[in-house]
Amino acid sequence: MLLARWIEHTLQPKFELGTSKGPIGTRVVWYLIAWNSERPEICGIGEAALFPGHSKEFPAEVKTKLVELCADTTNWEARLEDDLIHVPSVRFAVEQCLRDLEVHGSKLLFPSQFTLGQMNIPINGLVWMGDRDTMRMRLRDQVERGFTTVKMKIGALGMEEEFSLLEELREEFGPERITLRVDANGAYSAKEVMTVLERLARIDVHSIEQPISPGLYEVMTEVCRNSPVPIALDEDLIGLNTRRAKTDLLDHIRPQHIVIKPSLVGGWASTREWIKLAEKRNIGWWITSALESSIGLNAIAQFTATLPLQQAQGLGTGSVYSNNIPSPLLAEKDRFTIGPKFLGSSTNSNLENYLTNSRRSS
Repeated sequence: MLLARWIEHTLQPKFELGTSKGPIGTRVVWYLIAWNSERPEICGIGEAALFPGHSKEFPAEVKTKLVELCADTTNWEARLEDDLIHVPSVRFAVEQCLRDLEVHGSKLLFPSQFTLGQMNIPINGLVWMGDRDTMRMRLRDQVERGFTTVKMKIGALGMEEEFSLLEELREEFGPERITLRVDANGAYSAKEVMTVLERLARIDVHSIEQPISPGLYEVMTEVCRNSPVPIALDEDLIGLNTRRAKTDLLDHIRPQHIVIKPSLVGGWASTREWIKLAEKRNIGWWITSALESSIGLNAIAQFTATLPLQQAQGLGTGSVYSNNIPSPLLAEKDRFTIGPKFLGSSTNSNLENYLTNSRRSS
């Protein structure tokens, strides 16, 4: 018989994570843990990590679904294609949990050259918002650490100051040396967005993520059609949980790229669907984390390593927390790798002990 519990955990960033929608001071995630009554020592674990301000879900909804799932474990597989479609973070947690149970709680979800330590995933460096001097220092740090693709959050510091920083970096490092991405998180209005895009084009920016607020489909269609800088849809993907909705979005807006966050779009199955639809329309894509803990990030990274990657992915976020779960995942220069002791007892023991000690909190 399958038994299950859930745990709520608050992650503490090492510094305030600045975005155009405001700073992130803490991050709440939920762990779904399941085990067979005949072998309670083997647990499958999945993480639900909705993102306030981005997700269409609410914490109360997530907890209600987790309570339901733990009360009745007989139909999890069927629920993945039913009511859980509309609670994407929980759906992803169930996917992870069931997969981890299949591999006997090893966290070896997608065996590959990546999990053997024989390949890596190209990733971008990320510059969070802050004051001008802090952002200049962070930009410099990303370059010095060896990142060849750097993404900077924009839209809150002020247009002139942000462009000054980007221009300063571009003057020193040309596009052949550093690929520049920017992420606006919907910061710009319909009136100002083309001015922003024209200025970005002059400094050879690779792409801009979500320049205007999600849901403004007619405006975004015109922006994608006329922008001198490639547009990458991000928040506009969230909440579109059916194939028809995804198809309609891509056919109507025709973005140059999409940015897929598995925790926010419904996990591996939904991510595969987005990729298939995008590639059919010659739309580029990359995968990013949504500030998950090591549990969710491990699930995303192993899955990503099985895909045909052509661009830098956005996965190097695990190190932002002071109380993250121990993990073998490593961001080294512009590559994401996995440590040689991934299947070692120490890593798994630390993880199981952490969750076991917290299990009663639900």
